[in-house]
Amino acid sequence: MPIATLTSKGQITLPISVRNALGLSAGAQVDFLPVDGSFVLVPVRSNVASLKGRFAGRVKRPVSVEAMNEAIAAGAVSRTFPRGK
Repeated sequence: MPIATLTSKGQITLPISVRNALGLSAGAQVDFLPVDGSFVLVPVRSNVASLKGRFAGRVKRPVSVEAMNEAIAAGAVSRTFPRGK
């Protein structure tokens, strides 16, 4: 398993095997997604087509645009008017 060391400035160098496996090169961006108390390193791709299949199987049934809009609005309200404050 490849290991990287954190510098005093909070930087790491990704081992070449990790960079190759993720298809990363100089200037590439990565995102850190929290998963079960850890983080997953995910390459940021500018091409939307690269996302195809990434989320397959994670949703049991499709969500309508209306349901998404309602969820976004509810989230905005809860951040703007938090309960108990």
